[in-house]
Amino acid sequence: MEFNFLPKLPKSDLDDRTFQDLVDECILRIPRYCPEWTNYNPGDPGITLVELFAWLTDQMLVRFNQVPRRNFIVFLELLGIRLQPATPAQTELTFYLSADLPDTYEIPEGTEVATVRMENDEAIIFSTGEPLRIGNPQIAHFLTAETPELLPQGLRDRLSNLWSQQSDGSWQGQEQFIFDEHPQPGNCFYFVFEPQQDITGNVLALTLRGEAATATGINPDYPPRHWEAWNGRGWQPILLTEADDGTRGFSFSNAAENTLNRLEEADIILHLPLEWQVAHFGTYQGRWLRCVYVPTEETQTGYSRSPKLVGVSVRAIGGKVRAYQCTRIQEELLGSSDGTPGQTFQLQSASILPRRPDEQIVVIPLGGLPELWQEVNDFADSTAQDRHYTLDSVTGQVQFGPLIREPAQLKAQVQARSHHQAWSDNALSRGRSTVVQDLMEQQYGAIPPRGALIRMSAYRTGGGLKGNVQRGTLRIPKTAVPYVDRVINHEAAHDGADAESLDNAVIRIPRMLRTRDRAVTPEDFETLTLQAAQGAVARVHCLPTTSSSTPGTVTVLVVPQANLGSIYQGEGLDPSQLMLTSVCDRNSHLS
Repeated sequence: MEFNFLPKLPKSDLDDRTFQDLVDECILRIPRYCPEWTNYNPGDPGITLVELFAWLTDQMLVRFNQVPRRNFIVFLELLGIRLQPATPAQTELTFYLSADLPDTYEIPEGTEVATVRMENDEAIIFSTGEPLRIGNPQIAHFLTAETPELLPQGLRDRLSNLWSQQSDGSWQGQEQFIFDEHPQPGNCFYFVFEPQQDITGNVLALTLRGEAATATGINPDYPPRHWEAWNGRGWQPILLTEADDGTRGFSFSNAAENTLNRLEEADIILHLPLEWQVAHFGTYQGRWLRCVYVPTEETQTGYSRSPKLVGVSVRAIGGKVRAYQCTRIQEELLGSSDGTPGQTFQLQSASILPRRPDEQIVVIPLGGLPELWQEVNDFADSTAQDRHYTLDSVTGQVQFGPLIREPAQLKAQVQARSHHQAWSDNALSRGRSTVVQDLMEQQYGAIPPRGALIRMSAYRTGGGLKGNVQRGTLRIPKTAVPYVDRVINHEAAHDGADAESLDNAVIRIPRMLRTRDRAVTPEDFETLTLQAAQGAVARVHCLPTTSSSTPGTVTVLVVPQANLGSIYQGEGLDPSQLMLTSVCDRNSHLS
């Protein structure tokens, strides 16, 4: 491999002889060592042998001239440089229940869902990163407002003294306008849910009961309304597709086609955000969602009269949770210790993801209790009593502390510097006179006792660009979960990245040595942003400061990896696809 992107500094090969130089040199030596050999033509069998051995020597010199490259890699290892592991893609999995459950139902963490296995491609497995709790939502307030304020204040309660709550939790009563009697753009209504029920990320079926085929003046295929939920920072859309609105914009036109009843009911399927916090607006507290009357160019017409409702109820039919492209492996036995320093063990899988607190090595001595060992980046600060080990995330190799032979004088100086002790010249001179130049041994990190069993409590493996699957492809449950009818990803997976190559590491090292985790120049901010993103960011640009910039802050423009294809295809990026990050304190460590 040639580092063609590095500066071309003056250098020479250790041996610059070519194949023809070797052949000519051999022919020049023939008269001295074999004077009877006089035919030097290419067809002579002797010349053929000369060319054969010259070719073998030339191949050996090619390998010999790669020694400087090998030394370069060794220098990187001495600096503690390691190739960055693969980054797992992430998405949101939506689980739909097969039936309504009376109590809160939990789908455990680590539930696996995969793509369809093809003839030439293995299935790609995703695992949920946290438990999913599907609760029992209850509506506490039905409110209306004339304008959609960011922080609602002017609210009108439509439940008090007009509707009553039934034993099943639904509300029923007299007909109620959901907007003004003569609707105006911006009219909205709110449903406030009881704060005690944690239904974050749930999929709700909001059942509305109203007059069938109401002449509201809208096109039912393009109803002029938006469904939103408060996520703690703003109002987030929660209606996935228009097909999820069974009321067709509160007109109940589908229901009227199949029945002659005046009142009908239909469901609206709403996907709540993963961050659905309890908020306090006006005199009301709970979890908020709303519907806003917003005419658009597609709708062309708006409500000529406000729809009316006579009842509302809600139930949870599923939920969504974050998932990552990884497989969790538990209780893997690595082997038994032979009691020697520096011994290594190999995990069955490579591409190990960053470890969690419960993912570590367990050593079980013969006749003893299990011991938890701690993972470290290196053994520089480890003593012979520290139960430390290292784990290479790329290869999956586990190593325990080595035994280093070093001169006594060097060992004493290293220990003195590590303890920040100021020795006087006299003390040093007396120490030098008593130093024995024999080699001494220093153990860095404890050694598992001979015969002890070594196992990995758990670890996760996965990651790579292959995990960036399209929407709707994760449909095959790998873990049996009761009461789950189906599962799907409504959004494409993103942020998956392959493990770092040596070429990329060579590019990264000069920037890393220049910044040393501190940002001063705009290039430093760009470098540290890419490093912190771990493959999730494709492009970074630090914007120049202006007179209106806040002192001590820097603005970084970030293009997520998921949108990189739009750049390559020459497409324009929507501003929502970009992220602006303000990084404070120019000369401090960045997180």
